[in-house]
Amino acid sequence: MYFQHIYEKGLAQASYLVGCQATGEAIVIDPRRDIDVYLEAAEKNRLRITHVAETHIHADFLSGARELAAATGAALYLSDEGGADWEYQFEHNGVRDGDRFMVGNLRFEVMHTPGHTPEHISFLLTDTPASDQPVMIFTGDFVFVGDVGRPDLLEKAAGIEGTRIQGARDMFASLKKFRALPDHVQLWPGHGAGSACGKALGAVPSSTVGYEKISNWALRIEDEEAFVAELLEGQPEPPRYFAMMKTMNKVGPEVLGGVPHPARLTMAQFSDAMRQGTTLVDTRDKLAFAGGHFPGSLNIQDNNAFSTWAGWMLEYDAPFILVASDSRIEELTRALIRIGLDNVAGYVQDMDRIGDAGQTMQVMDQIAVEELHAHREHYYVLDVRGYTEHEAAHIPGARNVHAGLLGSEIESLPRDRTIVVHCVSGDRSSIATSYLMSKGVRNVKNLTCGFNGWMQNRYPVERGSAQDGNAIAA
Repeated sequence: MYFQHIYEKGLAQASYLVGCQATGEAIVIDPRRDIDVYLEAAEKNRLRITHVAETHIHADFLSGARELAAATGAALYLSDEGGADWEYQFEHNGVRDGDRFMVGNLRFEVMHTPGHTPEHISFLLTDTPASDQPVMIFTGDFVFVGDVGRPDLLEKAAGIEGTRIQGARDMFASLKKFRALPDHVQLWPGHGAGSACGKALGAVPSSTVGYEKISNWALRIEDEEAFVAELLEGQPEPPRYFAMMKTMNKVGPEVLGGVPHPARLTMAQFSDAMRQGTTLVDTRDKLAFAGGHFPGSLNIQDNNAFSTWAGWMLEYDAPFILVASDSRIEELTRALIRIGLDNVAGYVQDMDRIGDAGQTMQVMDQIAVEELHAHREHYYVLDVRGYTEHEAAHIPGARNVHAGLLGSEIESLPRDRTIVVHCVSGDRSSIATSYLMSKGVRNVKNLTCGFNGWMQNRYPVERGSAQDGNAIAA
């Protein structure tokens, strides 16, 4: 048997290539949209991708299942569980609980494991030439290392009311199936630490059923009501693009036929696009951006969180241009198509050249924590971290609005006081401050060193929710 764990750090997303070396057949489970990694691995190991499978209709990335099937002729094995509302709307081989199929000499058994979503399935693998006992389970967003999939996404991200409680109860029931598996079975989940599909995912890529039984908090709670309450408590805000991913993955993502290659724009093309109001996404470091950027541009830095924040901040029905280097444009394009942001209208790489052409650059005003502390009463502090971070500790009196949700809160921000935006260290606050500036908010500064700097100076903090009047000084 051949096995390869393929991990994409930006979305903390895992996919798997599993092959029968005796017959040369192989399956890919939960593929991402840029599929060349699977094609190259299969060719290198003399395998043919004959099967493609998914654990569920994904919300956090755009599936590459159709892309891979189109490129290889592989058969698609997708869930037919969960009812009519959760059916894939494109041609596939539907599988249900207890179904089995062979990939060469490898047997895959389908387990319906609802909770994260109603249609969710897991795949139990038996290497039949070696044993009649299962050796691996591919759990998608069902069981992670140290955690389980969140059941609230359909309600929070997709707006389907009343699903989170039922999802939590379904998860509790599904975990009984997991507990019944042999302890030796290897666990290979769909995500690792950093994914928004859970709240406490471990950084270790795999585990075993036996180890999760003794270490995973969700498998140690035997009372259903206590489990439901704990599972729903403290889940992070789901990125805004999750609802779009659900829809696109259900109806079937467009088949690209390869990774697109955006064009580098001439100055004339760039100027025309700016006159037309095309969104400009500056992927440079936050310090370079603060020192001088094209007016109205949005700072989403080129790092592991790029795709997630692009999904939070960009619109799917509008084109955008990137500020990026020639050497990075392909990787940035890959990050974007992984969440279905295909509308890259081109890129520019030289801000100095734009400045030399007569365009006045804009700067992002900064403020140090010492200045904020000394004159706190003069400033309106906007904490753009997640609500759980804010409740754990925040600058006294700070208002909490997640950076990705600022669009609906701009009108409520004051215009007669300077707004100081902060996160932990400055990455998210640079996104948020640039967004506010792009929308015409001028009375805004970014807090250098962020909340980390505030804490390092041992300045006072509050705990709890300032908005609800329940904050406690500490």
